[in-house]
Amino acid sequence: MTDGESGRTFRLAYVPGVTPAKWVNVWTERMPDVPLTLVAVPAADVVGLLRDGGADAGFVRLPVDRDGLSVIPLYVETTVVVVPKDHAVAAADEVTVDDLADDEVFHPLDDTIEWTDRPGTPAFTRPATTADAVQLVASGAGLLLVPQSLARLHHRKDLTYRPMTDAPQSQVALAWPTDATTDLVEDFIGIVRGRTVNSSRGRTPPPASAAEKTGQRKPPKPAQNGSGRRAATSGRGVPSNRRRKGNRPR
Repeated sequence: MTDGESGRTFRLAYVPGVTPAKWVNVWTERMPDVPLTLVAVPAADVVGLLRDGGADAGFVRLPVDRDGLSVIPLYVETTVVVVPKDHAVAAADEVTVDDLADDEVFHPLDDTIEWTDRPGTPAFTRPATTADAVQLVASGAGLLLVPQSLARLHHRKDLTYRPMTDAPQSQVALAWPTDATTDLVEDFIGIVRGRTVNSSRGRTPPPASAAEKTGQRKPPKPAQNGSGRRAATSGRGVPSNRRRKGNRPR
């Protein structure tokens, strides 16, 4: 993984719901010679992609198998319940797990929320993906609990969502193979953590030249007399061996 001159890029994977645009914009400003390629990947496949070298780093949803990976937790998302707009839950500002006790709730196979006891009653099927589950919610077959970013991603005019006050939450993290912690990976870690371009924990900037260090030019050398010696000067810059007018010897 080098720079753009060799045709290499920094490959960044991200799972559904994560929007890496703000970090990508900073990368583009700081690293114009190293293109960044985004790799969209399902949450269930991102760890395998990183281990197989398909991406240099990636945004994942915790928990993940951390074997061989370095992981930096970034932020936690609110869990929401997705419901039809005419559902009774839509009239509330927020919802508790107990409020869903009588509802069927879908549990898609790509669910990333860790549950000890899932709310409501199990729906008649487990959809393969969150997108499939949203379609079933729209048909009135049940409800769905997801991180808020996924509810926004799969927004439909006939559906709405409400925050859950007591449900487990989804955490987003940055992960990369530990044995492939390159300079470019370190650069991206610095961007995600908000370090400045001159941060001492980032890559070392190129050394300043001697002129940049001093900020001044060297002073000119004093003039020399005919003997090759430097002429002594008086306080006014006049050579001391010159006689002033009016001081002739008697």
